Amino acid sequence: MGKVILEFDAVEEQDDIKSALDGYKWKLAMWDLDQELRKTTKYGQSALSRDGEASEQEQDLAERYRELLRETLTSYGLILD
Repeated sequence: MGKVILEFDAVEEQDDIKSALDGYKWKLAMWDLDQELRKTTKYGQSALSRDGEASEQEQDLAERYRELLRETLTSYGLILD
Protein backbone atom coordinates (compact mmCIF):
# COMPACT_ATOMS: atom_id res chain seq x y z
CA MET A 1 0.00 0.00 0.00
CA GLY A 2 1.21 3.48 -0.81
CA LYS A 3 1.90 6.28 1.57
CA VAL A 4 -0.55 9.14 2.16
CA ILE A 5 0.69 12.40 3.58
CA LEU A 6 -1.67 15.10 4.83
CA GLU A 7 -0.28 18.56 5.43
CA PHE A 8 -2.02 21.28 7.40
CA ASP A 9 -1.09 24.66 8.80
CA ALA A 10 -1.46 23.61 12.42
CA VAL A 11 -3.29 26.53 14.01
CA GLU A 12 -5.36 27.78 11.09
CA GLU A 13 -6.59 24.34 10.03
CA GLN A 14 -7.05 22.68 13.41
CA ASP A 15 -10.66 21.69 12.67
CA ASP A 16 -9.63 20.16 9.32
CA ILE A 17 -6.92 18.13 11.06
CA LYS A 18 -9.40 16.80 13.59
CA SER A 19 -11.89 15.89 10.85
CA ALA A 20 -9.23 14.06 8.85
CA LEU A 21 -8.03 12.09 11.85
CA ASP A 22 -11.53 11.25 13.11
CA GLY A 23 -12.81 9.75 9.84
CA TYR A 24 -12.68 6.20 11.17
CA LYS A 25 -14.61 7.22 14.30
CA TRP A 26 -17.33 8.69 12.09
CA LYS A 27 -17.56 5.41 10.19
CA LEU A 28 -17.85 3.45 13.43
CA ALA A 29 -20.56 5.80 14.72
CA MET A 30 -22.58 5.40 11.50
CA TRP A 31 -22.10 1.61 11.68
CA ASP A 32 -23.40 1.57 15.26
CA LEU A 33 -26.42 3.67 14.29
CA ASP A 34 -27.15 1.39 11.33
CA GLN A 35 -26.96 -1.67 13.60
CA GLU A 36 -29.40 -0.14 16.10
CA LEU A 37 -31.83 0.55 13.27
CA ARG A 38 -31.30 -3.02 12.02
CA LYS A 39 -32.21 -4.44 15.44
CA THR A 40 -35.48 -2.56 15.23
CA THR A 41 -36.32 -3.61 11.67
CA LYS A 42 -35.14 -7.23 11.83
CA TYR A 43 -35.79 -8.26 15.43
CA GLY A 44 -38.40 -5.74 16.57
CA GLN A 45 -36.16 -4.46 19.36
CA SER A 46 -36.43 -0.85 20.47
CA ALA A 47 -33.96 0.98 22.66
CA LEU A 48 -36.57 3.71 23.13
CA SER A 49 -39.53 1.76 24.51
CA ARG A 50 -39.87 0.65 28.11
CA ASP A 51 -40.55 -2.99 27.25
CA GLY A 52 -37.85 -3.14 24.57
CA GLU A 53 -40.28 -4.06 21.81
CA ALA A 54 -40.72 -1.89 18.73
CA SER A 55 -44.16 -1.16 17.36
CA GLU A 56 -44.87 -1.74 13.68
CA GLN A 57 -44.71 2.01 13.16
CA GLU A 58 -41.27 2.16 14.83
CA GLN A 59 -40.07 -0.70 12.65
CA ASP A 60 -41.27 1.05 9.49
CA LEU A 61 -39.66 4.31 10.55
CA ALA A 62 -36.40 2.58 11.44
CA GLU A 63 -36.33 0.94 8.01
CA ARG A 64 -36.86 4.29 6.31
CA TYR A 65 -34.11 5.95 8.36
CA ARG A 66 -31.77 3.06 7.63
CA GLU A 67 -32.40 3.52 3.91
CA LEU A 68 -31.92 7.28 4.24
CA LEU A 69 -28.63 6.80 6.09
CA ARG A 70 -27.32 4.51 3.37
CA GLU A 71 -28.55 6.79 0.56
CA THR A 72 -26.84 9.77 2.19
CA LEU A 73 -23.55 7.92 2.63
CA THR A 74 -23.71 6.68 -0.97
CA SER A 75 -24.31 10.22 -2.25
CA TYR A 76 -21.00 11.19 -0.61
CA GLY A 77 -19.25 8.18 -2.14
CA LEU A 78 -18.99 6.41 1.21
CA ILE A 79 -19.56 2.71 1.80
CA LEU A 80 -20.70 1.49 5.21
CA ASP A 81 -20.11 -2.24 4.83
